[in-house]
Amino acid sequence: MNTASALRVAVTGATGNVGTSLVGALAEDPRVGSVLGMARRVPDWSPPKTEWAAVDLAAEDALGDHLRGVDAVVHLAWRFQPTRNPALTWRTNVLGSLHLFRSVLAAGVPTLVHASSVAAYSPGPKDHAVDESWPTHGWPEAAYCREKAYLERVLDAVEQQRPETRIVRMRPAFLFKEQSASRQRRLFAGRFVPGPLARPERLPLLPDIPGLRVQALHTDDAAEAYRLALHSDARGAFNLAAQPPLDAETLAELFDARLVRMPSQAARSTLAAAWGLHLVPASPQLFDAVLRLPLMDCGRARDRLGWRPRHTAIETVEELLHGLRHGAGGPTSPLAGSKVG
Repeated sequence: MNTASALRVAVTGATGNVGTSLVGALAEDPRVGSVLGMARRVPDWSPPKTEWAAVDLAAEDALGDHLRGVDAVVHLAWRFQPTRNPALTWRTNVLGSLHLFRSVLAAGVPTLVHASSVAAYSPGPKDHAVDESWPTHGWPEAAYCREKAYLERVLDAVEQQRPETRIVRMRPAFLFKEQSASRQRRLFAGRFVPGPLARPERLPLLPDIPGLRVQALHTDDAAEAYRLALHSDARGAFNLAAQPPLDAETLAELFDARLVRMPSQAARSTLAAAWGLHLVPASPQLFDAVLRLPLMDCGRARDRLGWRPRHTAIETVEELLHGLRHGAGGPTSPLAGSKVG
């Protein structure tokens, strides 16, 4: 890392959920001299110290000379949809990442910070948390998990072959902020699920599904972990999540709703039927993976990076629900708001 002057940081996926939070944080960081935001579509948004480049990582020569003189690359770019075309998401997410990794090494960029995920982890416990040594083989039936796990193996090889490159892998829980609410509704719930459904009075009953216990994190808190990693000499993986873990009882309190026990197979069958009818974009295989995700211990991020989330998981979900109710959006095309009825 260049310590003699302010850093030049390149961020892929800079117009998305995490990208907008990170670019905003870096723009206010006096130790960052300039930010190169890379995205498929250049936004009108113009934060300080930031320039933009239209880049499609799926194109093998997309990066050109963009990484020349860059001190660190933060790789956030990811395509979640279409879940019905895993070959397309593989091309963008995996092959695009391989193109980026090769370009980082060829340009001699000292630091690569890669956005992995809790979804990279193999099935694990729900009654206690695991650290970063837990296996990262994902849930093989879900494309998102397969792709995240595959890139973990690629980075294993890169670390062996090029130890001079500092590689950091962030493994965050589910990431939410108010400005990403409309996008996340489009990606995971679909256009037939209205935002006002997030109002407590609209959901008097909530399903209580065995195994549905997950972690969440405010996107701004994730961005802070990325920023701290850029200014450290840390390597390796970091779990990122806020307390407390979210289960049916916690969500029922948020909605002031009554729980109704629902077997996981019944819930999956309902989702599979809706997915088969193109009513929702989230696949039943992703639901299977969520039921198997381990809870993560975030002690390493606290101890090595000095990272502590400012928002609880409950506050984060409350902010998401507020965004859903009001069709909240952000300053870029991927985060465009939605009309609510």
